[in-house]
Amino acid sequence: MTVTDPFVPTASALRRALRRAHDGVTLDALEAETLLHCRGDDLDRLLEAAGRVRDAGLERTGRPGVITYSRKVFIPVTHLCRDRCHYCAFVQTPGRLAKAGKPPFMSPDQILEVARQGAALGCKEALFTLGDRPEDRWPVAREWLDAHGYDSTVDYLRAMAIRVLEETGLLVHMNPGVLTWEEIQRLKPVAPSMGMMLETTSRRLFEERGQAHFGSPDKDPAVRLRVLEDAGRSSVPFTTGVLLGIGETWAERVEAVFAIRSAARRYGHVQEVIVQNFRAKDATAMMRTSDLAAHEYAAAVAVTRLVLGPGARVQAPPNLTDPHELSLLIRAGIDDWGGVSPLTPDHVNPERPWPEIERLAEVTAEGGYALRERLTAHPHFVRAGEPWIDPRVLPHVRALVDEHGLAVEGMRPVGRPWQEPDHDWAASSSGRVDLHVDIDVDGRAADRRSDFEDVYGDWQALREEVDAAGTGARSQRGSAASGRATAASSPAVRAALARAAEDPAGLTDAQYLTLLEADGDDLDALAALADDVRRAAVGDEVGYVVNRNINFTNVCYTGCRFCAFAQRRTDADAYTLSMQQVGDRVDEAWALGATEICMQGGIHPDLPGTAYFDLAREVKGRRPDIHLHAFSHMEVVNGAARTGLSFRDFLAEAQTAGLDSIPGTAAEILDDDVRWVLTKGKLPAATWLDVVRTAHGLGIRSSSTMMYGHVDTPAHWVGHLRTLARLQDETGGFTEFVLLPFIHANSPVYLAGVARPGPTRQENRAVHAVSRLLLHGRIDHVQTSWVKLGDDGTRAMLQGGADDVGGTLMEETISRMAGADNGSEKTSADLRRLARSIGRTPVQRTTLYGRPSAERLRVAEQHAEQGYAATGRRLRLTPVQVAAGA
Repeated sequence: MTVTDPFVPTASALRRALRRAHDGVTLDALEAETLLHCRGDDLDRLLEAAGRVRDAGLERTGRPGVITYSRKVFIPVTHLCRDRCHYCAFVQTPGRLAKAGKPPFMSPDQILEVARQGAALGCKEALFTLGDRPEDRWPVAREWLDAHGYDSTVDYLRAMAIRVLEETGLLVHMNPGVLTWEEIQRLKPVAPSMGMMLETTSRRLFEERGQAHFGSPDKDPAVRLRVLEDAGRSSVPFTTGVLLGIGETWAERVEAVFAIRSAARRYGHVQEVIVQNFRAKDATAMMRTSDLAAHEYAAAVAVTRLVLGPGARVQAPPNLTDPHELSLLIRAGIDDWGGVSPLTPDHVNPERPWPEIERLAEVTAEGGYALRERLTAHPHFVRAGEPWIDPRVLPHVRALVDEHGLAVEGMRPVGRPWQEPDHDWAASSSGRVDLHVDIDVDGRAADRRSDFEDVYGDWQALREEVDAAGTGARSQRGSAASGRATAASSPAVRAALARAAEDPAGLTDAQYLTLLEADGDDLDALAALADDVRRAAVGDEVGYVVNRNINFTNVCYTGCRFCAFAQRRTDADAYTLSMQQVGDRVDEAWALGATEICMQGGIHPDLPGTAYFDLAREVKGRRPDIHLHAFSHMEVVNGAARTGLSFRDFLAEAQTAGLDSIPGTAAEILDDDVRWVLTKGKLPAATWLDVVRTAHGLGIRSSSTMMYGHVDTPAHWVGHLRTLARLQDETGGFTEFVLLPFIHANSPVYLAGVARPGPTRQENRAVHAVSRLLLHGRIDHVQTSWVKLGDDGTRAMLQGGADDVGGTLMEETISRMAGADNGSEKTSADLRRLARSIGRTPVQRTTLYGRPSAERLRVAEQHAEQGYAATGRRLRLTPVQVAAGA
């Protein structure tokens, strides 16, 4: 459908846009739309500019003069769909299928037979194409799935993908339409790549009766853009594209390409962009709509190339263009023909047969390029491996690929095992107790908050629908690493260690990543080097602080997916301390020799922003000389928002009220991909950095932290450390770096099957050691968590780079709620014995790494063996109370 565009550029505007294209200048949306109007000589100039950009990209990737394709079989798993696209001939009704003698879904045997035939012909891709969620519209689809033991179409796809991998070796490209975040995680371990055409961003085509997408819920542009984003956050090599000629304006065409570019730049996951031309089909609502003209199509391909740039792969389906016009698409800047099958038809466009691969190679050669076969995942992602390719399918990919990341021409795939990692879904939290027993000592009353299904999803359903893509895959990685404990020393590790011995903070990211993979003798050597660096930086002392944690409330409605601490007001484990209770705990801590109060709480909907100032004043009103280390970055953001103050003004007011320093919590991993999974994007990395930068500017020092071992990778750890190092260079405000292993047992993101069950021992040792190296000369103190690692783990970390064990705590709620089982308190004597057990000297310190006063040391010594719990003065938590004014 050719739409008359209301915008008609002037000749001078067209000349300017062409000149900018010729000069390689980035185009804006109006210039891109202007170039869609090129015809005749102007079109030739446009194609020339686009071809140059394409060639520069191929040169950059090491494949000059190469256009790729994927040798595939097309497997239409089901022709049923809940959508009603007006141009689609692929979708059938149950009645039509029954009349043709076809079941609602292809059977496993049918799918495997097509895959086997394709493998015999040298195909390497099995394209699973189907309609969106047919069971939501058609009872016959639901009945078929139930009868065959599948909860959903996605479950069936996953099962069939595993069989195709194991029995034929073909790599599955998933094209099931709109997917949820959880479904993407479920399919990623069985498919090296996925895809979904964006088609258009036009809401008009979706909302107006009679338009192409009216009545099709899965064609909502916002929904499709969300899938594109989720795929990026999930590190899925993703194919998308635009469909031209279905009623969109030329401005809407440009808008869609820019939307794809935006997502690709954020996540780097868009492996190819298809520019597809509409072809009218019989027996559809748009059967009388004109096909897109060749010159209009070529201009759109060229503009797409120019907008996306040299790094993009741009595809045009060769069967949707007449053979004599294919050369026009090569000139327009395409570098990929997509999937071409020597066996199966294009079931979406059955009236348009695939060209013979030999003929396609001839056409490509006539255009000056060589045709090379690729896999379903493009070379960049194949070479990169994890996290783009799940480790469970990576062996299948590597079996078919050459050194350039392209397919080995002529190779016939063979099946190989696909291993689902073991995962104990029956594991539950410990310590369930009667409601009157205090949770900070005896454990929580339930393993999750009461609105778990509403906030995070139904666990029983999720644990069936979501495999351990984040946990099992990386757990398997950890197990594999453990199995290398006796392996020979790695030359790459030796080289990185030699460099680190000369300049601990001067390694490349790749070298630090190599060290993070070290195990066995290599890991011992890494730990020893980190220990030497520690000794040179801070000596043989092991620091600790006599402090008390006060988590003044655990009522929190932010819905962070990793947090097991947060409760609703009505939950059995919910509490909010009164101001009196907070003050009494300060007095008790002071009586035991404490020099620090560490205070944080949930984002309680009823607490005013000024409550943070009131809490600080209460602490200092009770004990003016105690150091108040308080308020996470999330609390600072919350307080500033509620008071209407800037971060600077809020922190300055808190400082006046008594705040001395802030904890570096809520950092998790300073990568928004990870943070979106953990926190739903509640606190972007840039905001976290803004808060700490502002605090340091006011003279408020802070610790820094990293919570690791959930949905992250070692690359995220290196990136996180680099970010902290840069900020420390800028402000010098960090006192220490605290490593916080993820405690999984009661964490929603683990219970939902997305995160793995914490880091391995190898990872704990390696990341502590690498942190010491990378932060050397910037952050002197590396702290390890006895709460999370226990005594044996703490000793190991102290012998591999760490020099500090944190505080006595006296009570600890957050890790206990998450499922940590190493207690809530250690006495000063406990921490001293821990240090001395490895031949080190324990030293009591202050929050800012000074020495406590003689009076504080004397009082702490008097209670060194006694501890807080032993005094018998623990407060019982009362029912929920609002802190302000209590």
